[in-house]
Amino acid sequence: MEVGYEVAVALLSISLIILAIVLFMFYKRRGVGEVKEPPLLAFTKASPHTYSLSDIDAATDGFSQQRIIGRGRLGTVYAGMFASSSSNSSSGGGGAHDQPSIVAVKRVHPGLVLSNNSSFNFSSSMKSLSVAAHPNIVPILGFSEAPGERIVLMELSGMVNLEFFLHHNTDGVTLLDWDKRLQITAGAARGIRYLHDEISPSIIHGSVKTSNVIIDARFCPKLCDYGLHFLAPNERRGLRGYVDDEFWVKGASKEGDVYAFGVMLLEILSGRMCEEGLLVRWALPLIREMKVNEVLDPRLVAPSNLNPLIRFARVALACVGNSRKHRPSIGQVATILNNLEMVPCR
Repeated sequence: MEVGYEVAVALLSISLIILAIVLFMFYKRRGVGEVKEPPLLAFTKASPHTYSLSDIDAATDGFSQQRIIGRGRLGTVYAGMFASSSSNSSSGGGGAHDQPSIVAVKRVHPGLVLSNNSSFNFSSSMKSLSVAAHPNIVPILGFSEAPGERIVLMELSGMVNLEFFLHHNTDGVTLLDWDKRLQITAGAARGIRYLHDEISPSIIHGSVKTSNVIIDARFCPKLCDYGLHFLAPNERRGLRGYVDDEFWVKGASKEGDVYAFGVMLLEILSGRMCEEGLLVRWALPLIREMKVNEVLDPRLVAPSNLNPLIRFARVALACVGNSRKHRPSIGQVATILNNLEMVPCR
């Protein structure tokens, strides 16, 4: 659904103001000299915190509408406020004073919880996912479960996702130039490579798309919702166009993540939305015929050196134009994008 220009600007302004306040509070507590350190990465290597439902209820003012900062296929995200002096009421290591004051609280849709037997392994899955620590992923800090409730606590890494930057400003002016788009895609690829190849056991994201890439104040991309596909194995909403045909038979896989990442590359290249697969069907013939200029987002000024642009398009083609057996690995994709990030386009 398209968002009007005035609404988009208002949303962006509010989001940036909230983000600025959050960053100010967080860095003031840590000290100016520590700003360059990736926050909480060391913390997430320990066991995640467990919270009672009453803890979460208090932190979100009873899941107040005023605390909502996002909605998605899995649930609603709230800004949760935890008093730094409070202690964790459950065992699980450490106290709540170890956490930042404000965190993102994802409340899984009750319908998914009640209809999905796989949610019974929620606790063990959260403990496994919380081990992940990388600059390009959003750390999972804790969780809560109760009858009919599954809640995930994540670091509040930013208020705006890639989908907003690409698609929700309609005045013909882009908020992301080509260099920033390369920076974001290379960083996101590194995040997925970490999940696939650099952590044991490996983690399949299962829902790679622009709405699950958070952009922080430095335009650093951070993947969220990784590994949570088990909560909605039969839910197709929000996945059509981002998954290959094999997904509906074989389920989530590393190769499926690569396909979804390729769709995201096409969105970044063209500025067009996925449209449940229409984007892929429109873009692939043009890329195969080397008509990359016709795919390029009209809001962007085409660089004088088209070679990086062409290679970028070919990477997207390799990700979405092949079967699972013949797709590149995310490691190969990340290597190419890292190299492109260092090549001047002007």
